[in-house]
Amino acid sequence: MDLPEHRERTPVVLLPGMMSGTPQWAEQVADIAARRDVYTFDALGDTGLSPQTVPMTRYEDQAVWVEETLGGLGLARAHVVGHSFGGATGMIHAQRHPERVATLTLLEPAFTLDYPPPSIFFWATVATLPVPGSWRDRALAEIGGVEPEEVAADEPVGRMIALGSEHFSGALPTPSPRDDATLRALPMPVYVGIAERSSLAGGQEAAQRARLIPRARVETWPDTTHSLPFQTGPALVERLDAWWSESETGR
Repeated sequence: MDLPEHRERTPVVLLPGMMSGTPQWAEQVADIAARRDVYTFDALGDTGLSPQTVPMTRYEDQAVWVEETLGGLGLARAHVVGHSFGGATGMIHAQRHPERVATLTLLEPAFTLDYPPPSIFFWATVATLPVPGSWRDRALAEIGGVEPEEVAADEPVGRMIALGSEHFSGALPTPSPRDDATLRALPMPVYVGIAERSSLAGGQEAAQRARLIPRARVETWPDTTHSLPFQTGPALVERLDAWWSESETGR
């Protein structure tokens, strides 16, 4: 159904976390679509339906496919939202193509403001090895900051992530946290959402670094972990839509 009023509002682009793909936004996409046009796509080099045909030798190469996709869709400007590694991708793209990014939202952005705890490197390796299912569930739970029982539950998105970790063998370059000069140079409004516990983004150290961004709004979400978008549901959309509207009116 065509909703003409949406054409007057800046659209939203959603970038998923690793092995999550478009389905990770199931809790939010309908609520956003009721207010604005929304675009979401599986990331190149990761699980999903976006086929990669050119090697990525640097994480900065992520900015290329995002820019080509937005240009191909005819989106002059968009509110770009990224979770986890999607946050890292959104940051790289915003650096390279700030004119395309109306606002940037970073939800528990991995390897963007700080490094994750050292234990995460271990669990990320376990998740990709041919190990018993219970070990993989434990690894994914440690990464997501949830209980293994939640990973093992017969739930579609959790099942998809588990299958992706078991059968997909992508090897993308790992991003590095942005330096202070890069953060201070970002010209667009930036919203940063950090989990209260089990943060892979760097917790309060990451929140502190985010405040170097001139137009940043930094919030810690209570009772959340690295799986923040899965845990906040409609409340996240309410918060972000109000912030997008503020940025559009200049308030």
